[in-house]
Amino acid sequence: MNTALPLRVIADDVCVAPQLTPEAMAEVARAGFRAVVNNRPDFEEGATQPTNAQIEAAARAAGLAYRYLPVSGAFQTAADAAAMAQLLQELPRPLLMFCRSGARSTRLFALAQSA
Repeated sequence: MNTALPLRVIADDVCVAPQLTPEAMAEVARAGFRAVVNNRPDFEEGATQPTNAQIEAAARAAGLAYRYLPVSGAFQTAADAAAMAQLLQELPRPLLMFCRSGARSTRLFALAQSA
């Protein structure tokens, strides 16, 4: 995937990224991704953070499958891991997950592998 997006590959067909904007969704689609998972709760960083609804609208307009699975940056539960495992089964690949820095999405992916 040749893109200027700040991506980190964590599996053959899964990448993570820090906070993405609605405007980035077209670039995500051009990079070849077919689905996006937002792991960041709305307003975690205040009013300047793009909302789930804004990102979802842009992702769908770009032809991407989109899911919202907000999880705590401090701790992901077994239920969070199970929900992510379900999304990993149902969403098309390649898949891009994002949160504030990419770290919580990476941890959630790892937990989902053993869920």
